[in-house]
Amino acid sequence: MNINIRNAREFIEGALKIKTKDTRIVPLILNQPQKRLYNTVKEQAKQQKPIRIIILKARQMGFSTLTEALIFHRTVTRRNVNSLIVAHKDESSNNLFNMSKLFYENLPPELQPMRKASNARELVFENPTKNQLEKRHNPGLRSKIKIATAGGQGVGRSDTLQNVHISELAFWPGDKKETLNGILQSVPNSPPTMVIIESTANGFEHFKELWDQAVAGESDFEPLFFPWFEMQEYRMKVPPGFELTEEEEKLKEAFGLDDEQLAWRRWCIKNNCSGDLNLFRQEYPCTPEEAFLTTGTPVFDNDKVILRLNQLRAQYRDNPPLVGNIECKYTPDGDPIQGTETFIPSPSGWLTIYEKPRANVPYVIGVDVAEGGADWSVAQVLDNTTGKQVATLRAHCDTDILAKALFSLGFYYNRALIAVEVNYDLHPVKELQRLRYPRQYVREQVDTYTGRTEKKFGFRTTSASRPPIIGELVKIVREDTGLINDITTLQEMLTFVRNESGKPEAQAGKHDDTIMALAIAHAARGQHSMKEKLPEAEKSFIQRDKEKLARMRAKPWYNKRLC
Repeated sequence: MNINIRNAREFIEGALKIKTKDTRIVPLILNQPQKRLYNTVKEQAKQQKPIRIIILKARQMGFSTLTEALIFHRTVTRRNVNSLIVAHKDESSNNLFNMSKLFYENLPPELQPMRKASNARELVFENPTKNQLEKRHNPGLRSKIKIATAGGQGVGRSDTLQNVHISELAFWPGDKKETLNGILQSVPNSPPTMVIIESTANGFEHFKELWDQAVAGESDFEPLFFPWFEMQEYRMKVPPGFELTEEEEKLKEAFGLDDEQLAWRRWCIKNNCSGDLNLFRQEYPCTPEEAFLTTGTPVFDNDKVILRLNQLRAQYRDNPPLVGNIECKYTPDGDPIQGTETFIPSPSGWLTIYEKPRANVPYVIGVDVAEGGADWSVAQVLDNTTGKQVATLRAHCDTDILAKALFSLGFYYNRALIAVEVNYDLHPVKELQRLRYPRQYVREQVDTYTGRTEKKFGFRTTSASRPPIIGELVKIVREDTGLINDITTLQEMLTFVRNESGKPEAQAGKHDDTIMALAIAHAARGQHSMKEKLPEAEKSFIQRDKEKLARMRAKPWYNKRLC
C-alpha cells in the first residue's frame, strides 16, 4: 500500500477504519463537517501555529472520530509523542479507546509501529521486548496515546503533552475548570502541538465561558460552530400532507433549508427530544444562541428572540449594517461643533447603523452608562415615529468622551432627545448641559427638604421605574421583534432571567447594558414628537431648538444642579 504518512488526510482515509452504527468495519471517509474541521487544522498547521480549536456542535457529527484519527496519525508516525484524550464519562472513554485500538488493529502491517502491552487505557508504541540491549538499538517510537475520564485525580498533570482531545467538556463532572487548566499547562505553546476542545452545549458553564472568549478573540482558540443542517444525514423523506409551520417557514428562509431537512427536524423533536423544542435547540442548534439556552426563567420570549436572531443573521450575511463613528470638527477647547457631524466607516467603530437618519424624522436616544469594569456604555437610537431601533453605540471610554460622542450622535440624528441614566454617574448629563445640547430628557423629582417638585435632567432607574420599562420591552418583544435590529441586544435578552427572588437581571457573568439602554429609550419617547415633520413646517429644527433653549435658559431652575 502506497500511502504518504506525512499527509494526514491521505493517511486517515487510506489507512484507518471505523465501526459503523450497524457494526460494519469500513474506511474512515470524512463527511462535510469533518472536512471543515480538517481544513481548519491544516490551515493552522500551515501557518506554523500551535493548533488550538474549540468546537460547538450538534450531536453525532463525527468530530470525536476525526479528532481521534488526527491524534492517532500524529502519534503513530512520529517519535516521542504523548497524546491525551479525556472524555466526560467512563463509557465514552471506553468507546474512544476502542476506536483507537481499532485504528491500530486494522492498519496495514507496514504502517503498524511496534506496540507494548498495557493494562491501562493507553496505546504505547515502543519495542515490547524485555531485552534491554535490543531495546536500546531499536526502541520503537516511544510514543503513546492515553485515554482518561474527567474527574480522576491528576488527569494529564504528569506528562508533557503534544496532542490533547477534550471531549464533551460541558458535561465533565467536578471542577472542570481546574481539571482543564491542569491539562493545558502540560501542553507547550509551540507548534506542532494540538489541542481540540469539542462539546455540545449544556447551559452556561465553563465551556460557554471558553467559547465566548474564543469568539471575542480573547484566547488563541479558533471557534468553530457546526449547526445540525450541515450534516447530510439529517434529512428524511417528506411525508404526505406535510405543511410547514410559521416557524419552519422562517427557518427555511433564514438558513436555506429544504423540506427533507425540516421533516427530519420535526421527527427528531417528536421522537428524540420528547417533543421538547428547547432540548432540540440545545442538542441540534441552528446558531450558538440556540445551543446555550438559559438556565433560569427567561424574562423575554426566547422563541421570538431566537427567530429574530436567525432572521437578522441571514439578512446581514448579504447586507451587513454600517459600522463606524460620528466624527466632527472641534473648537480650540476640544468641544464638538454642532452641524459638522459626519459618519466615517470603521470596522472598529463604536456605532452600528441599521438605518441612517431621515430628514424631519424625530429620534430618541436611551443611554446606559457603564458602572466600571467590563461593563459597556451603550446608546440605543430609536425612530420615534415607529419605535424601531436604528442605531446602537457601544463603547468602553471615559464619561467626558462618551458625552461628546452622544452630542455628535444626537445632532446626527436630527437633534434627538437624549435620555441618559444618572444612577451612578452624573458627568455625561452635566457635560451635555455644558455643551448646550438642546434636547435632554427631563424628569420630575420631589426635593426631600422643601417638598417641592423639581425638574432634573437624566433618567433615574429605581425600584419603581425599572419594572414598567422592562415590562414595556417584554411587550415589544412579544408583539413585534421586528423593531429590534441589533444582534447583541437580542443575545443579551437570552441571558436576561428572573433570579431566585423574581427580579429580572442578567445571568452571572453576562451583561444587560443594551437592554437597559433600549428600555430607557422607549420610556423617554413621550417627551419627543412621534410624528414626522413636513418639509414645509413653519420653523426648522434649528430655529425651534434655539427658541426652546432660550426659553429653558430663562427658567429659574435651568442653571441649578439638574442631575
